[in-house]
Amino acid sequence: MSSVLTIIPTLYAQHLARLMKMPEDGEIVYLEGNKEGKRFFPDGEIYVKLPKTELGKRIIVLHTGAPDPNGGIVELEMLLRILINLGYKDIEVFFSYFPYGMQDSPKHPGETNAAENLIQKLTNFYGVNKIYVLDAHFFGQPWFEKYPIKNISPSLLLKQVALKDYPSATFLAPDQGSQRRMVLQGTTKKRINSFEIDIMHDENFISIVKNQTVGVIDDLVETGGTAVKFAELCHKFGAKDVIALVTHGLLDSGIQRLKKSYSKIYLTNSIKHADANIDISALILDEILSVHKVSKGWYDNKNET
Repeated sequence: MSSVLTIIPTLYAQHLARLMKMPEDGEIVYLEGNKEGKRFFPDGEIYVKLPKTELGKRIIVLHTGAPDPNGGIVELEMLLRILINLGYKDIEVFFSYFPYGMQDSPKHPGETNAAENLIQKLTNFYGVNKIYVLDAHFFGQPWFEKYPIKNISPSLLLKQVALKDYPSATFLAPDQGSQRRMVLQGTTKKRINSFEIDIMHDENFISIVKNQTVGVIDDLVETGGTAVKFAELCHKFGAKDVIALVTHGLLDSGIQRLKKSYSKIYLTNSIKHADANIDISALILDEILSVHKVSKGWYDNKNET
């Protein structure tokens, strides 16, 4: 059977693609290296080669914005240009982690909304038809609904796994952004600078955490500062245990800080990391297949010649 669905993972998303069990009419096409079999030239420039030009009628680029957000964007843009040059259109992009997603609302003159800028470039310049994002940091921002974006959260999966180990756990959010994205109660934070924050709580928070196993749910861990302060606050007010449920583990240093403050960490493999223990490849594939049709000719993704 010829392929209807083609998934093309970029370099740092290959670990997710290798775990996917594709349907009979689907395929995964991996990018190739240069003459030396490498994806980078000696000076650090990125090389992109699509080995197969006859692709399925529905094409999804699977991309993660870490550990190399800058080089990853270059790789993504080069791949999209290759696909366009080959005559493919209405391409979709699935971000297991969206780079520059935290720069989603300018606070000072001279700044820009980097997250929206990237969305605009993908949709307006490259003609990307649909964008999927796993726990987008900018989910819920006023501009989000303007674009063909779908946010997918693995929080339910994380909670299901955690509840097997901690059946009576109470789940909270560590800041107002997570409260908005996860629809949870919790603390709020005030950022002093890129590395320092203050966490604020109310009397309700104290009554919630006392003598409870508290699970903090957050979309990402970078330096770990917020999550560590949240754990300290929970212990201060009598929490029995504190666990962390995290979608994106950005920096190893932050993850290691969490391991010292929490009894257990549940971390997805949206970004490849040795401490990732929750596989979300099936969640991604299920989302892709939820709009997948197996009938021939369902989706004409190539220009007429």
